[in-house]
Amino acid sequence: MGEVVLEIPARPEYIGLARQVVAAAAAAGSNLHDERIDDLRLAVSEATTNAIEAYADLSSDERVVIRCDLESDRIELEVLDRGAGFGPGRLEAVPDAIDPSDHPTEHGMGIPLMRELADESEITTSTGGTTVRLVVYRTPRRS
Repeated sequence: MGEVVLEIPARPEYIGLARQVVAAAAAAGSNLHDERIDDLRLAVSEATTNAIEAYADLSSDERVVIRCDLESDRIELEVLDRGAGFGPGRLEAVPDAIDPSDHPTEHGMGIPLMRELADESEITTSTGGTTVRLVVYRTPRRS
């Protein structure tokens, strides 16, 4: 069906643009429910925020690449940065959100949230950067 590629400066003020572009691409000519588009919008926001934070100690000229591949049965989203990388397998478990006081800040919730919102998620990282790949099926495959 097509591909949309967006390259933005690694600055927080561009996160909204990433959300809007991905949501518009997902909605164009698709039968994707609004709720699933909202899931995708939030997931790309989290992935883009993490990519921008990866550049915190680097030059402000760095860019984040957001690739949205629109297939007939799914939308594949990739967010790529060239930051230092991290170990996604070493993430601490997130406690249940029973009591809001258990989470004094929202920091650290992005990756678990992305994993919950997408039907598939994969994070690959190296010294050359990180790629977050998220897939949302037009017909949800979540159980």
